[in-house]
Amino acid sequence: MWKVFQVSLRRVDWRGVRFTSRRLFPAGLGRVSTRQLCNRPGQPARSCTVDPNLEEQFVFLDCTEDDPHQEEKDLLLQLPQQQLPQVQQQLPQVRQLRSLERQLLVLRGVSLQEAKADSLIQFDDVDFPLDPSVVASQRKKRKRRTCEHKIFGTPDVDEPVSNTCCSGCGALLHCTTAAVPGYLPSEKYKVLLQEERLSDATCQRCHLLTHHHKALNLQLSKDEYRAVVGQLQPLKALVLLIVDLLDIPDSIVPDLPELVGTNKHVVVLGNKIDLLPADSPNYQQRIRRQLSQYCCDAGFGSQVTDIHLISAKTGYGIESMISSLQRSWRYKGDVYLVGSANVGKSTLFNTLLESDYCKSKASDVIHKATISPWPGTTLNLLKFPIINPTPNRMFRRQERLNETSRQAESELPPEELKRLQHLSRQGYLVGRVGRTFRTGAGLRRGEIEFDADSLAFGVNKDGEMTTATARTRSPDEFTYNELKDAHWLFDTPGIMKEHDLLSLLNEQEVRMVVPSQAVVPRTFVLKPGTSLFVGAVARLDFLQGQKSCWFSVMASSRVPVHITSLEKADSIYEKHAGHVLLGVPLGGSERMKEFPSLVPQEFRLEGRGYLEAVADIKLSSAGWVAVTAVEGEQLLLRVHGPEEAGFSLRTPPLLPHIVSLKGERIRKSAAYKPVKPEGRLDSGLLARGAERLQVKKKK
Repeated sequence: MWKVFQVSLRRVDWRGVRFTSRRLFPAGLGRVSTRQLCNRPGQPARSCTVDPNLEEQFVFLDCTEDDPHQEEKDLLLQLPQQQLPQVQQQLPQVRQLRSLERQLLVLRGVSLQEAKADSLIQFDDVDFPLDPSVVASQRKKRKRRTCEHKIFGTPDVDEPVSNTCCSGCGALLHCTTAAVPGYLPSEKYKVLLQEERLSDATCQRCHLLTHHHKALNLQLSKDEYRAVVGQLQPLKALVLLIVDLLDIPDSIVPDLPELVGTNKHVVVLGNKIDLLPADSPNYQQRIRRQLSQYCCDAGFGSQVTDIHLISAKTGYGIESMISSLQRSWRYKGDVYLVGSANVGKSTLFNTLLESDYCKSKASDVIHKATISPWPGTTLNLLKFPIINPTPNRMFRRQERLNETSRQAESELPPEELKRLQHLSRQGYLVGRVGRTFRTGAGLRRGEIEFDADSLAFGVNKDGEMTTATARTRSPDEFTYNELKDAHWLFDTPGIMKEHDLLSLLNEQEVRMVVPSQAVVPRTFVLKPGTSLFVGAVARLDFLQGQKSCWFSVMASSRVPVHITSLEKADSIYEKHAGHVLLGVPLGGSERMKEFPSLVPQEFRLEGRGYLEAVADIKLSSAGWVAVTAVEGEQLLLRVHGPEEAGFSLRTPPLLPHIVSLKGERIRKSAAYKPVKPEGRLDSGLLARGAERLQVKKKK
């Protein structure tokens, strides 16, 4: 025990010497100034005197050669283990006791075995404490880096499957197994079932897609997706075929007549037009003609009644499409959204849910569809009731459209103005989608709202006469009379493509490859014997040609483009595939072991001139590369890509004059400065307001 007290006394003595050396002041202080130091609450104020005419002196204790605690450590190591509890009881409760206990734990290797090196060092100035907000933000950043989302809950195979569909993807809710669509953890499923709140719930997959951008692997084949769409063959319905303009003609369902039947009228909707830059004044008319030709080549050109270029995300072209559908199809039957996976069907479903195409109360009752860049999000049919376009409703709708077209920027609500400003930064084309028949809103003074569907008499399933005024349901629910003769708009599961690059990528890589903002063309001038990498998913070799050619890359800005010589291309791919230089895929050499090897294929092209591309090298869902060469120039290109991705040649090119959308050439580089063209506003705002939003009003 005497050795323990020796340790304490020696440490106190050594600390006293150290503190004294720190507080040495030079003798003979003349004119001095006094300043008060910051103190913690509840502590007396401390002050120090400083002579401004003298330089500040510092005294440092040299502890580099001999460890002042070495003798102390030797004494502690000699203590037997049974004396430790007695030591803790007899030593006084002072600061030295805490230090001794920590030294004991360190020497015994108990507390710091798993600690990181940088976590043991912390500087804290007692007189100048850190701002609590700064400390909290640093802790939050460390927590964000280390924490990962974990999937909780257990399945219960004995619990029967419900008859309720997920409001996000349409799959039947259950808790039997996590690999089947519609799964919910049994702990949550049973509580929702007992409280009768299962109808408003979404499955675990939709929740992870929406809030955590995490996709779960499900046991669902391509034939099961097609089987759901095939249910509408015997029905009288209108088919809205949605096509991804960034992936045509591959995004067009090739065997559509066999899938939905030959007795259907088809309206083709070219989606994501907001992501394409305008390479010429009449580029939309050219794209519409090309889209019509692709439909004829697919075998259902005679069924196509109309073609619209829209943006389900920014609302461009939605109002004109709704007016056209209400004039042509009216209220003849149900409407089905059909298309390949990841073309934007669920996004369009949510946009139409907030428009004049659905019943006024539907947006308050029906949950929005789950949307994500991951293909195959929707697993079953989702629907909302279509409004009956009576002459009165059509007249009131046209009045609203005329009124919004005359609006100035100052007349817009702050939320609407903020939304337009946000969308104008993401896409080239922006539109406004409004509501005319919202319940309880927009009524003039002295005007009575009349809804024929809610005031109609009818007979329910039991044969009893009912009216809408005698209902006992919640005001947010539909009555039987409102839905007994209703027609519906259905969102169907996406048809999985035969060859698709997205099927080879994980969820993080899919978010990088799929463009979410306006695509800015990146143009490079290459000589023969040069290779161009689009990430690590595609490689273009310029093998033969007399003169330089221009290659315009139309892909997501998150996918890097790298230029190198043909001799170095193989070594560049082996060294940098999976790393930062090539970007996609991610995960280093371990990820590249799972990624399929690149298979070459050759294309021969003939140039058409400096201002017109000869063809597009399609990179599946990742975009394309437009090739521009001198007129009559014979080119030989070799394209490397995964065989499962299905890279191909597209002629004529979608944007033949894309080479004109480039800036000045970067000095000593093969690249040109990218130039983003101006956007346009579809309708609903005066030109002055459109100019402030950095878009032009469509004429």
